Amino acid sequence: MLPSLTNAARHYLHAGILSLTALCSMGVMAQSPAPLKLGIIGPMSGGSADFGQAMLNGIQIAVSEINAVGGYLGRPLELVIKDDKGDPETGLKMSEELVKVDKVISTIGFCNTGVAIKAIPVFQSNQNPLIVPCAAGSPVTQQVEPAASYIFRVSPSENIKAPFMVKDILRRGLNKVAIFADATPYGESGKNDVVKALAAANLQPVHVTSFPLGVKDLSAEMEAARNAGANVIIAYTVGPENAVIARSRAAVKWTAPLVGPWTLSFPNFIDTAGPAAEGTMTVQTFIAEPSNERRVAFLSSYRRMFKDSRMAVPMASAQGYDATYLLMYALFGIRDGRLTGPAIKAQLEDIRRVYYGVVATYDKPFNVSSKDAVTENMLVMGLVRNGAVTFAYPEDARRNLFIQRKTQ
Repeated sequence: MLPSLTNAARHYLHAGILSLTALCSMGVMAQSPAPLKLGIIGPMSGGSADFGQAMLNGIQIAVSEINAVGGYLGRPLELVIKDDKGDPETGLKMSEELVKVDKVISTIGFCNTGVAIKAIPVFQSNQNPLIVPCAAGSPVTQQVEPAASYIFRVSPSENIKAPFMVKDILRRGLNKVAIFADATPYGESGKNDVVKALAAANLQPVHVTSFPLGVKDLSAEMEAARNAGANVIIAYTVGPENAVIARSRAAVKWTAPLVGPWTLSFPNFIDTAGPAAEGTMTVQTFIAEPSNERRVAFLSSYRRMFKDSRMAVPMASAQGYDATYLLMYALFGIRDGRLTGPAIKAQLEDIRRVYYGVVATYDKPFNVSSKDAVTENMLVMGLVRNGAVTFAYPEDARRNLFIQRKTQ
């Protein structure tokens, strides 16, 4: 008896039956086939564990559905999970283990931009395809020339999120921007993307603060930003430092709106900042509301598997789920069962079937010149309200009834 399946699983099952039928007629089915090893890497512990575990949860839902309908040509997927702890050196070591010791066919992972950048040469030099469901810093897919790259991403790059949020604040009449960014590669690249987006509107920030991870108070910097005339704050950091920004703003009794990327939807911000988080605006691809059938099915699957009514970081779970299915769609394009790195790369660049995902409808999400699956039309603004993220604007909620496709 098969478990209840999402639409994605039903589409996958249809594709799988077609492939299995063709291969059975060729006599290539083996008895008791060995599992396919799929690498998973992310921060399962430490300050970034919120979205590392959320990413893993989404992947596990997809894998359970895929294995329930036969895996790949009868071979179940076996996850080899590594904890990079949000640390670049640990991430590098774990990546080498996945590729050289565990011999995974491909890897899904990375939540932290700096960790991903450090490890990317391992996957590239070993021709082991990497699909990034979370790390959003612009440099992640810029390390290697696209045609040669084995690095694919199902997370919106900051170079589309930054212009999106700048357009939104300008539309609201907020044109005096203070940037608060950490000193990591993620913070630095995000800051640079915001500066570039402002420059396109003939503006520049009125105040910029760079701070180290672990900072406990930014009240003095908040006062400096207010004295510089800022009327909006854009924050670029990942961990509890986001809560420090919000609490420092409250401490100086300043009410300038706080805006930022998806990291402002994490529990380590919303729960830690408490009332200071209310009203924060954050760029999202997926908001955990039952806005259409695909999302209803995904949310139901999540609750069944994890017995949790609250999805800690919805975007990470949804993007992890979609990344897993995109990989499987690519694998089904390989009809001879030879799952080499170059063969998987070629199929990811030319996925023939449309995948109706949770975040988006993926029609040719990758090609030889583009390794980013998410485009600006898939983004919405989220609003922190009563400890959760909802749609900031009614028109976004209405538009979200229809899943967007990639624009070329």
